[in-house]
Amino acid sequence: MNIIKYIILAIIQGITEPLPISSSGHIILFKAIFNTTIFNSLNYEIITNFGSFVAIFLLFFKDIKQITKELIMYLLHHKNNKSDSFILCCKIIISILPVGIIGFVFKDKIESINNIYYLALAFLFTSGTLFIVRNINGSKSIQELSWIHSIIIGLFQAVTIMPGISRSGTVLVACLLCKLKKEDALKYTFLLYLPVSIAALILGLKDFISSPNIDTLYIPYILSFITAFFVTYISYKWMAKLVLKGKLMYFAIYCLFIATFIIIYFH
Repeated sequence: MNIIKYIILAIIQGITEPLPISSSGHIILFKAIFNTTIFNSLNYEIITNFGSFVAIFLLFFKDIKQITKELIMYLLHHKNNKSDSFILCCKIIISILPVGIIGFVFKDKIESINNIYYLALAFLFTSGTLFIVRNINGSKSIQELSWIHSIIIGLFQAVTIMPGISRSGTVLVACLLCKLKKEDALKYTFLLYLPVSIAALILGLKDFISSPNIDTLYIPYILSFITAFFVTYISYKWMAKLVLKGKLMYFAIYCLFIATFIIIYFH
């Protein structure tokens, strides 16, 4: 029975990770509704997040490979003119610095927040921001993203450290407000996801390796990883099509529905 629960939560993780509707918020809500502590383990969170990470990495492997190749060539040959990939990497670093700093400073305080009504507010925030950008059609490419805009996107991403606020949704909103084309907004959103996810995985790796129960959970963990991987891959493909068609309103309505449900259910 526990294996089924693990798989169910891995499915939730896989569906909600790439969608602009907050994976952490849905997992918190799931645990609150079913009053279960089985998924409070940091190890399980690491496993499912890693499954989603691998899926996103493969989806953007072509872009990552090209950026890495151009960056290495630039560093080896010491060209006077900075390459687009070098500049893009610098902008990505700028965009992830705020969430890293705020996460490091306020980690304990944020993790202590467990009021379910804060979760409702988080979903309302995500719904409102998605509604605001629902009809925005930018024309800029990633190469045209300014340094100021990379800072603005980073500040938006810093807000997502609050439980229940969608990281992908908030960063996507910021990218669209900065007038990036939808395709490039998606690309930049998930290029930012990868280093942030790597940092979280590294921080949790020590606890994962030293866990006393890891030997007894091989099968649930492996099944959860596989499930999160495949569901994330499929979920992103579906989400990307909706975003490119200008259907962000669907996600705004969904987040509003979830916020309303939380308020009514836990009243």
